[in-house]
Amino acid sequence: MKRILSVYEKALPPELTLYERLVEAGKAGFDALELSIDETEEKLSRLCWSNEQRRELKNAVADSGVGINTICLSGHRKYPLGSADPATEKRGLEIAEKAIEFAYDVGVRIIQLAGYDVYYEPSDESTRERFAENLARVVGMASKRGVILGFETMETDFMNTVSKAMKYVRLINSPYLQIYPDVGNVYNGTDDVLKDIESGRGHICAAHLKETLPGVFRNMHYGDGRVDFPAVISALKEQGVGIYNAEFWYDPQWLSGDWRQALRDAHGYLRPLLED
Repeated sequence: MKRILSVYEKALPPELTLYERLVEAGKAGFDALELSIDETEEKLSRLCWSNEQRRELKNAVADSGVGINTICLSGHRKYPLGSADPATEKRGLEIAEKAIEFAYDVGVRIIQLAGYDVYYEPSDESTRERFAENLARVVGMASKRGVILGFETMETDFMNTVSKAMKYVRLINSPYLQIYPDVGNVYNGTDDVLKDIESGRGHICAAHLKETLPGVFRNMHYGDGRVDFPAVISALKEQGVGIYNAEFWYDPQWLSGDWRQALRDAHGYLRPLLED
């Protein structure tokens, strides 16, 4: 059984329907599409889809033959679990609960959880304490639906490495809270990436494969940055990680060419590294 290689839905033009994105991902060779629930109202509205809309998504997966195994839940950047504003904190908890129910309904196995206590407000001891308290509540929700939450290593100091994410994994101590690292962000967070990945042994449920340079976190072609993908993927495979996602963004100015070719190029670069 081969390892799963998905692609972030934002790597495809926004005007495409989800079914069209699934089909195009499959044509480029990907096994799955990763859904985005970001901080925009457009994406957050997906969490309020009717039963019929959720069935349509499951039918699109069945008809296309391309899976949806993971959700990138970055909506907590705007509505963080550690916020000092009670309304924002409440909204963050609601988003988490709805995302878990959505995942359960459509068959998604893993939700990538943004590793922020707060983003648009100052971080301090109180925001970190609130984050930990609300995280425990959210993990309790996930446990009742059998959905795994995996911390994304972010671009801020709060959780830009696997070892920092492990602090909260140990604190909560639940099989439903694991780590879904962004390897590009890890390269910008530590000088010893392989040691950092090793610190998460037994707790890494999937991995984002993104290219970066110091201070540059997106819009880079694979091979143009400093991420040693052969080494990092080898380390992840040795730990038994089986789900990987190619993360890059559709941006005509950056791509300067055919977005379909960009999909094929990404798949062609990454897929051989996932084989035994």
